Amino acid sequence: MLSKLLTLTLVAATLTATPAEPAYDVLVFSKTAGFRHDAIPAGIQAVRDLGAANDFTVTATEDAGAFTDLAGYEAVVFLNTTGDVLDDTQQAAFQSYVDGGGGYVGVHSAADTEYDWAYYGRLVGAYFKNHPAIQPATVRTEDRAHPATAHLGPAWTRTDEWYNYRANPRASVHVLQSLDEATYSGGDMGGDHPITWCHPQERGRAFYTGLGHTIESYADPAFRNVLLGGIRYAAGVAQADCRPENGYSALYDGSTAGWSQAGPGGFAEADATLTSQGGLGLLWYSAEELGSYSLKLDWRVTGDSNSGVFVGFPASDDPWSAVNNGYEVQIDATDAPDRTTGSIYGFQAADLAARDAALNPPGSWNTYELLVEGERLRVYLNGVLINDFTSTDPRRSLRQGHVGIQNHGDADVVSFRDIRVKRLSATVEGEACTAGGGVRVVRRASAGGGATLGRLDDGDWAGYERLSAQGATAFTARVRTTGVGGTVEVRAGTRAGPLLGTVAVPGRGGRERYRDVTTTLTGSASGPVHLVFKGRRGELFELDSFTLRYAR
Repeated sequence: MLSKLLTLTLVAATLTATPAEPAYDVLVFSKTAGFRHDAIPAGIQAVRDLGAANDFTVTATEDAGAFTDLAGYEAVVFLNTTGDVLDDTQQAAFQSYVDGGGGYVGVHSAADTEYDWAYYGRLVGAYFKNHPAIQPATVRTEDRAHPATAHLGPAWTRTDEWYNYRANPRASVHVLQSLDEATYSGGDMGGDHPITWCHPQERGRAFYTGLGHTIESYADPAFRNVLLGGIRYAAGVAQADCRPENGYSALYDGSTAGWSQAGPGGFAEADATLTSQGGLGLLWYSAEELGSYSLKLDWRVTGDSNSGVFVGFPASDDPWSAVNNGYEVQIDATDAPDRTTGSIYGFQAADLAARDAALNPPGSWNTYELLVEGERLRVYLNGVLINDFTSTDPRRSLRQGHVGIQNHGDADVVSFRDIRVKRLSATVEGEACTAGGGVRVVRRASAGGGATLGRLDDGDWAGYERLSAQGATAFTARVRTTGVGGTVEVRAGTRAGPLLGTVAVPGRGGRERYRDVTTTLTGSASGPVHLVFKGRRGELFELDSFTLRYAR
């Protein structure tokens, strides 16, 4: 582990911005009306050094009059500002600048600034509350694709002054780093302690880090690269998905548990990153089928490499099954419009102008969001919608299926990180259970899929190994009510696992009468969904299908 951390530090020290970026201009503002940090001169020099190495010019000032004309700057850095530093006219000019497309970077006590200006509070994300003594702490990297944090490993131990904030900003910002409160004394945010974040602000971009109190911070190559990435994002020369992100669970975060390789080749794994090798194959998430969901993942290509993300395909150890039965969201720097990055391969090209504006070049990390709702698939690249596709192919459906990442060939090198999902809903045919006791499949022409799970008696059960109970908040079952009726228990993990909810099913509803019954689900249990059927003696009812809805 120590050798890994040393390697990461050396890598961080050599990072530079991607070549051939356009030159741009940055204003560093360090006016104070309260406590004044002795690190300000070191901070200004650090930004000047970064500018000289990365082709942006730096103007440093404590004259708030500069805010009346910010048109020449792509980003403004509030470097350890404190107190009320702008008058009403300057505030209005700065708000117009950011909302019109400008960039804001806040460093450390930028959160101890302009308490009476509500717009600034939204821009910085959170206000300073207090801090303990300067001490070491572990910083957890939550986003390893953003240009400010892509050079860091999952954990980073450093010494600084660690701010507590008046409110947790997570709901309205995209958290890049958080503090592990168990590794130091004085954290009071209840264990969820964001420390670096970003967010869009109208047409502009905002970035803040609570790091940067000490003079030593500004000589640290890893922290300098945090600043560089924040400036590049705020200036609009590096792209990132900075929309707030909540409710996702990891499919891959360094462990391939639940994943299966189909076909030759595969993925090498190092530093919680998967890198393709050999081909043509597919690493697919076999543990679960997904219905409506948001899938996010970070990817990076080397040169003109080829890969893709597949969705909506059935379980199979043949990689061509995903090609022939699902949809591929392409990753390829050069190809025909319907076969290049952001396209639904062979079906629909991306909006190429929007794609090109959102795309980071080969060698840099990008983030996809694939939003699947029914037969609709929307593709977001670094937070920008670049494709909106609806499936009309009768041989394919997005309503239920697996997801996977492609290893295309020996010469294609594509890396993936941080594959995560937010489940929105999933609809499953009752007879699609992967385990059960006492249940039978009954053919019914009137049923969805042509069959039900029928002849259910008291104590019968059905398990759905590829359907997760994690985050489920509601259960709706379509039932055929010809028996005596009963109840459905929704359990997690096993048929005797935690009870999430129970719903009653009325009896004797007519020969072909179907009805929906619904209940809310509570608890935080995980594992596959199991249904247990209870009731009096005799056939209870038939289960046609059911839908789980998940927390948004």
